[in-house]
Amino acid sequence: MTSSYSNSPCAACKFLRRKCNQDCIFAPYFPPEEPHKFANVHKVFGASNVSKILNEVLPHQREDTVNSLAYEAEARIKDPVYGCVGFISGLQRQLLGLQKELDATNADLIQFTIQGSSSLGLGHVDHSHDFYNYPSNFEQ
Repeated sequence: MTSSYSNSPCAACKFLRRKCNQDCIFAPYFPPEEPHKFANVHKVFGASNVSKILNEVLPHQREDTVNSLAYEAEARIKDPVYGCVGFISGLQRQLLGLQKELDATNADLIQFTIQGSSSLGLGHVDHSHDFYNYPSNFEQ
């Protein structure tokens, strides 16, 4: 790992225009070939705050922490007000709409099955155990 950033500075040090040394907190997580990653994180959180965060988490948690910061920073740049929460809310609305559409389709399917069985003269058919008759997992 030391050879990867001993020759060229990490993206953070290059961005901050400082010397990248062996104990650089940023080097393992902001490689020189990903300058946009640090630029986004710096723009949203600032280098000092990122450094503090990385020093406060356990070493084995730092990569996940940086990935979370990078994801949130990119989301904040795209949507400065809501960030990734706006994206998640949009996905939840889409999921609820699809669940309603699926419930309506299943109701239509039940109706078609009932109509088909009565037109064949089969009388009433119990559909309570059919695979498409299931309770919805979402509140409506």
